[in-house]
Amino acid sequence: MSSQTFAGLFVAGTDTGVGKTIATAGLAAALREDGLDLGVWKPVMSGGLADEEGSDAWRLQVLSGVEDAREEIAPLVFPQPLAPLLAARAAGQPLAMEEIVAGGEVLRKRHRFLLVEGAGGLAVPLTETEMMVDLAVRLRMPLLLVARAGLGTINHTLLSIWYARERGVPVAGVILNEADADHAHDASLASNASMIEQVGETTVWGSIPRLREPITRGELVSSLRENVNLAGIRSWLEMQMDGGEPW
Repeated sequence: MSSQTFAGLFVAGTDTGVGKTIATAGLAAALREDGLDLGVWKPVMSGGLADEEGSDAWRLQVLSGVEDAREEIAPLVFPQPLAPLLAARAAGQPLAMEEIVAGGEVLRKRHRFLLVEGAGGLAVPLTETEMMVDLAVRLRMPLLLVARAGLGTINHTLLSIWYARERGVPVAGVILNEADADHAHDASLASNASMIEQVGETTVWGSIPRLREPITRGELVSSLRENVNLAGIRSWLEMQMDGGEPW
């Protein structure tokens, strides 16, 4: 396989529905406002069409403010809401790693950095022989993990961190997302971040509060600037800009 480097961060979740798309789009929008040449790429998308309002590709484009076409942001799209391998099977279109990586070449050449949003968690089946984590390995990108903020997140987050490291993927840190509807009585919120940092030996860059739909780019950027350490995340990008090697 080609060893072409993709500079940026690989954004994965501890599960599906944890807020990867919101986190990815918000980070891209904020960092682009700060002058970084940053694109967003969803290598494989299932459960909708790229131009469908509300799809991951649609939200990534609208909320991040990139001018790239949605078909470039999400070049491989399958209608069934299944894991990439199963969605591709249902569409009669087997996936191969080289095809997936080739789908990002246009954006890699156009932008200095990419935020690459995976599908679900790191152990989601991607091809007949590879998991989502294998794509992060192939791209040689550090992992930015998005996790739920509430009860149960410590287990899911630590397992994802340890699995990534076992596969040799550097962990740039964690963003918590208050994706669930009601955290009013969740006593774990106050201590989850510090426990993840302590046991996982990583950094929790912040926690995104629940935002009411429809979310606007301005609201999302303001929320991230207030609640997430953008400078810390940017440092992982600048390390690559300066020729550093996180691997």
